[in-house]
Amino acid sequence: MGDYSKALEFYEKAIKIQEKVLSPNDPDLAASYNNIGLVYNNMGDYSKALEFYKKAHEIFEKALPPNHPDLATSYNNIGQVYNDMGDYSTALEYFKKDLEITKQALPPNHPDLAYPYSCFGKIYRSMKDYPIALEKFEKCLSIRQRALPENHPYLAITYSNIGDVHRLMGDCEKALLFHRKALNIQENVQCNPLDCALTYINLGETYREMKDYTTALTYFQKGLEIRQKKLPKNHPDLAVV
Repeated sequence: MGDYSKALEFYEKAIKIQEKVLSPNDPDLAASYNNIGLVYNNMGDYSKALEFYKKAHEIFEKALPPNHPDLATSYNNIGQVYNDMGDYSTALEYFKKDLEITKQALPPNHPDLAYPYSCFGKIYRSMKDYPIALEKFEKCLSIRQRALPENHPYLAITYSNIGDVHRLMGDCEKALLFHRKALNIQENVQCNPLDCALTYINLGETYREMKDYTTALTYFQKGLEIRQKKLPKNHPDLAVV
């Protein structure tokens, strides 16, 4: 929690200076609002995150051309918060705008093009439309496999997402296969610890479905241990485990 508080303090000081010296529609000001939004999002304070992301977005809309990648990222940031808040239809609208701009701004095999498809997959998974979720995650995977090295952390995230959908569709063996592919990367390459925690939790869910409760508990404990170290005490993701 201390790291987030320090980050907020730093960004808020920077904003006060920027608001005095920059024009109200300066993209640098928007970038700072985005940074504050990201910290609030990581803390699980979604209403505050939304407030700052929308401030940034208003500036980007005025200051940037309509197909600028930063505008796409801004749509995605807002979509992520709505997704975390459970407002899936609104999130979907923002992710669609993100993809529309990203397709215009980037070549077809650019790795950043994969990210909107991953977001679509998460939304459809949350909406329990598992076949469409799987289709979107597989599209994300196909782009990342072409664009990234085979042990890239983003591939691990995608494997685990695909594994989770297979579990939800009742195919636990296939789920385990994909989660192990993810873990094979995450335990051997420097990754975001929270991504690794999610893979452990996904494995725990899979073993629980298979009624192997001892193994499930081992993975849940591994995932929870990482989250307790990395997240503030009141973060919603701590309640999930």
